[in-house]
Amino acid sequence: MEIVCLDLEGVLLPEIWICFAERTGIAELRLTTRDVANYDELMKKRLAILKENRLGLREIEQVISGMNPLEGARDFLERLKTQFQVLVLSDTYYEFAAPLMVKLGSPTLFCHTLEVADDGTIVNYRLRQQDSKKMAVRALHDLNFRVVAVGDSYNDTNMLSEADAGILFRAPENVVEQFPRFPHTQTYEELRDRIQESAERIREGAPN
Repeated sequence: MEIVCLDLEGVLLPEIWICFAERTGIAELRLTTRDVANYDELMKKRLAILKENRLGLREIEQVISGMNPLEGARDFLERLKTQFQVLVLSDTYYEFAAPLMVKLGSPTLFCHTLEVADDGTIVNYRLRQQDSKKMAVRALHDLNFRVVAVGDSYNDTNMLSEADAGILFRAPENVVEQFPRFPHTQTYEELRDRIQESAERIREGAPN
């Protein structure tokens, strides 16, 4: 049986940190895993910027409350769930994603958590597991599932490599160029077709 694992931001949702950067005018907060391959380095930089500017969870929640899924994302997800089991794997945080997941129809989400002080200051972040997307796919393999994975950033490429078939969706040129082995899709219709094709090839035992 096949399971489809989807990244969240960039695939189903806008990038939360970019939206927050636009609201605050802090250009450095626009950096995401599309730009910085080292996730720990990226998060430490973000937390330092928040501390310097006295910004916390409440300010980020205000931005998130006005966000919506990418156009066509919920439709894509609902149609995909009629064909496959779907799991969303993300390096975001439950504190950020919870209200947005409702707008996507509440799919199952595996992500991380934040350590937040009483005054709303984000003190630290807690990874559910190192390289959690890849490890989730590996665990699914141990359960005898076959996996098609979809992502858009550097932090998705280990997941795509671990899966039986990996697909990039609206990835930046630097990621596409560095990982030519993964087919690159631009529309939800194209992505749905590629997922279906990949699942069929997996069933037939053909290489992807």
